[in-house]
Amino acid sequence: MPGQELTLLGEGRVDLIARIPRSSNATFLVRVSCGGDSSHAVYKPESGERPLSDFEPGLYRRERAAYLLSEYLQWGLVPPTVIRHDPPLGVGSLQWFVACDYREHYFTLYEDAPQTHGDLARIALFDFVSNNTDRKSGHVLRGHDGRVWGIDHGLCFSADFKLRTVIWDFAGDPVPDALLEDIAPLAEEVPSNVAELLDPAEVRALRRRVQRILSSGVLPADPTGMRYPWPLV
Repeated sequence: MPGQELTLLGEGRVDLIARIPRSSNATFLVRVSCGGDSSHAVYKPESGERPLSDFEPGLYRRERAAYLLSEYLQWGLVPPTVIRHDPPLGVGSLQWFVACDYREHYFTLYEDAPQTHGDLARIALFDFVSNNTDRKSGHVLRGHDGRVWGIDHGLCFSADFKLRTVIWDFAGDPVPDALLEDIAPLAEEVPSNVAELLDPAEVRALRRRVQRILSSGVLPADPTGMRYPWPLV
């Protein structure tokens, strides 16, 4: 249950297990425990962030903002994510660990699991709205229960348009009316719990992106052929 997961993430004791390899920023697998309950989580401390020229320190806030935006839309695309100030390496985000087959990712799901295409296209829309700069194939997971998740949202919400993603297979496809209805309120107002984690220019830019896609009604394309992250997976 999401409420129980958030309680455990928000109140549980955090114990480091190991650093997750091949991450651009320091990322750790941890165990969170409270009473008789425990689970794994992914911990991204601000102290482990590499300095960037185009994003201020505090990428963990964007991880939380992406979760809150997904919940506002009732899409459930981002695993439960909280901000904690008391873990071993200081303030950062804690995200519920998704148990899955890590041989699967966006490319394999698109090719081998057509039943996931609706979820994948919805992630493409979410990435446009949130201006995701780093949607690698490995940032799309399918849990053991078949649910499709998007992870790793530290490089989102820039005021400058920076969309970089591997999900271009749905470019030009009409956005279902139900999804347009879901995002329409964002054209006028961004939820306060999301807005407070961003700066005002980023909030205004989010609204403009939503206005743009409401006007076009289709998923964006990349005429340059260059809006890809690296590595792709």
